[in-house]
Amino acid sequence: MSYLERHINHKQNPDKVLPNIQSLVVVAMNYRCPDSEPIPDGSHRGKIAQYARGDDYHRLMKDKLQELLQFIQEKADRPVQGKVYVDTGPVLEREFAVRAGLGWFGKHTNLINKNIGSWLLIGEILLDLELIKDKTTTDHCGTCTKCIEACPTDAIPEPYVVDSRRCISYLTIELKGEIPLKYRETIGNHVFGCDDCQDVCPWNRKAHISQHPEFYSRPWNEMPDLISMLRWSSKDFQTRFKNSPIKRTKRKGLLRNAAVALGNTKDPAAIAPLVISLSDEEPLVRSHAAWALGNIGGDKALSALLMAKNTEKNPDVIREIEMALTST
Repeated sequence: MSYLERHINHKQNPDKVLPNIQSLVVVAMNYRCPDSEPIPDGSHRGKIAQYARGDDYHRLMKDKLQELLQFIQEKADRPVQGKVYVDTGPVLEREFAVRAGLGWFGKHTNLINKNIGSWLLIGEILLDLELIKDKTTTDHCGTCTKCIEACPTDAIPEPYVVDSRRCISYLTIELKGEIPLKYRETIGNHVFGCDDCQDVCPWNRKAHISQHPEFYSRPWNEMPDLISMLRWSSKDFQTRFKNSPIKRTKRKGLLRNAAVALGNTKDPAAIAPLVISLSDEEPLVRSHAAWALGNIGGDKALSALLMAKNTEKNPDVIREIEMALTST
């Protein structure tokens, strides 16, 4: 995630973002979706992180922050300059959220609020207007380590530290190439992001459902059928995920993840759709379909891999096929 290194000087010095800055107004929105039914073991259903199941939060939050900025400008006794950001600007938003008293850093590094839990999205307004400061909230994680223990890929090596290279959210969203072999099985059926560390957090037990229905799951995002997902064309992807955070991973990334998730079911019924994916237009999808077939194993998977090896031209896909053949 090299983009995190961009504009370091601006992140350390907000006055380079807004000259004469005096205050930051930091806000949080609860995005928690209504509870869904548990996904049965061995099913062909995938998991999507809650924040991505509905509409894109960037647009929703930015519109509301623009309204708040306009309100501030109307109420001030002088002209006020302000800038609005939602997860995209050169602002250390979680750090400022803690300083603004919205919550504290959990051991999973997410912001936790006593009343809302960690199902929070953060936005901010930079102002050249001085405001009264709020008090910073103290840490209330205590000795709890449930989030650390729940991480399937051990991406939280110590409290308050996340190794993004292991994090399922990184592996299924930000990573644009091949998912490292050592993490594919531990990804399980996650196809976009991961909530495992938040699901077990005691502060989320009584977390309220969001009052913004825009965050609620679209029907195909509740527990998406992985086999159907592998059949989606580029047009299908664009239609289903219009104004959705899931567009970030693009079709090839999402179908890569779906292939891995199907391979993790080890269900022979998943072989047929994976065989079709060996002919997908995207090499990234073909290579992970090959891995999935090798992970399921059996004569049908072996036969399909042998046929694909004879026709495949992409060296990366051929390498995956050869590795899959050795594991069947």
